[in-house]
Amino acid sequence: MRIAAYLLAAGLAACTIRMSGVQAAEAALTGAWLQGGLACEDVFARAGKAVTFKKPVNIFAPAFIISGDRLRTPQASCRIKRVKAAGERRTLTLGCATTISVGEVTALLGVAENGTLRRYFDDKDQSGSSYNRCNL
Repeated sequence: MRIAAYLLAAGLAACTIRMSGVQAAEAALTGAWLQGGLACEDVFARAGKAVTFKKPVNIFAPAFIISGDRLRTPQASCRIKRVKAAGERRTLTLGCATTISVGEVTALLGVAENGTLRRYFDDKDQSGSSYNRCNL
């Protein structure tokens, strides 16, 4: 009986360690985001309580969805591995998969005072690209 209890405890500890390495995005980043030029209804659809990309997916849409520990684009599905705060910016380390590759990607994001999200090319980028939250 002691061996079974030990194995159960060890298994739960391993599960806790694995889960603690995964970070969910903060609430300010959560949602469906779209760069100007397209209507939210043309890119996103509601599936119950979740938001997804409208079928057929426009693979060229400048859009992404952040939910929990996931970031999805029209062409990639990513797991958020780490979120590091640096002033107003957040550096997200992502493990992403597309139909042809798997790899680690870094995304630099910041929430502007007006509620838009800015995606930055690198640390030196001062202007970034603006994305609006879609409320479906």
